Amino acid sequence: MFAARKPVGDVLLTLGLLAFVLVITTVAAGQQDAARSLDVLGYGWLVAAALPLLLRRRFPLVVFAASTALTLTYYWSGYPGGPAIVLPAAALFTLTTIRGPMVAGIVGGVLLAALYAAHVAAGFGWLPGAGAAGFVAGVAAVIGIGTAVRNRVDAVTAAREQEAEHQYRLAEQERLRIAREVHDVVAHSLAMINVQAGVAAHVADRRPEQAREALREIKEASAMALADLRATLAVLRSGEHRAPAPSLRQLDELLDHARSAGLTVKVRGRPGELPAPVDAAAYRILQESLTNVVRHATRASEVDIRFGRRDGGLEILVRDDGMGAEPAQSGNGLRGMRERAEALGGRIDAGPVRHGGGFEVRALLPMEERT
Repeated sequence: MFAARKPVGDVLLTLGLLAFVLVITTVAAGQQDAARSLDVLGYGWLVAAALPLLLRRRFPLVVFAASTALTLTYYWSGYPGGPAIVLPAAALFTLTTIRGPMVAGIVGGVLLAALYAAHVAAGFGWLPGAGAAGFVAGVAAVIGIGTAVRNRVDAVTAAREQEAEHQYRLAEQERLRIAREVHDVVAHSLAMINVQAGVAAHVADRRPEQAREALREIKEASAMALADLRATLAVLRSGEHRAPAPSLRQLDELLDHARSAGLTVKVRGRPGELPAPVDAAAYRILQESLTNVVRHATRASEVDIRFGRRDGGLEILVRDDGMGAEPAQSGNGLRGMRERAEALGGRIDAGPVRHGGGFEVRALLPMEERT
């Protein structure tokens, strides 16, 4: 829309300047008895000096040269003097804003010097010192104003670009956050549902009561997953709603899910009071670690969870007793845990247990919120 307005603005500016020049020059002609009568040729000359301004944005240098030449030759023609000098001044202003003050100064200075020399060579004589100084000062003033406007436009454009880049980064961070939340919720819940479905299928005929218990666990896990997904996806529907942040206050519920999958869970230490970002990250890291045990650990029956404080941060250790653990693969789960830790200035170490066949995840999350 803004770009579409520029041609209209150029037309209005050209017509406005032309009307101003014609009216003032006509009035001034009545007070200049020695001047040549302002006839059709004189008016046409002024119109010709103004018309190039219609193309001042596309061809700023050519427009400046044409407007300056036509204006100065008009003054030399003997027609009444007037404010026609505003026409090349407008062209010089545009040349400065588009090409910069250095180009405008050099080109303008060379062109004006050449025209001034032609003025002298034609026998019109030298301009008085005050007149020449005023002429140079006027050119310098136009270039100065054009430079100030150019710098202002550049500053506004840079600020808008920075704001757009900032908004893009915020949107990208929010997108990644939502992707991590959806992955964590779906992966954890589906892992538990998969285990319980396997249990139900295995004991359905021989131990129907245990099968019913497994189905109840499936129902509970799926209901929780749906609730978490609705809360998370609400962020996409309205910027005024944010998914409730998970918290280690839900630790018992998380551990119950792991136990329902047949794991024995031992917890040592307590996380204590945590800043909200650390609390949410710790919960999701622990959730993903337990999910990985259920999904990937071979013959794991026990998980050891430890909370502690080290180097001013919260340390979380999750270790299982599975068999033949392999080095960590950079999947979505591990990558999500690392992103959460790194966003807080922390780190994640994951890999097989040195002495034993299990796998462990060790997270260190700084307690101070990053600004």
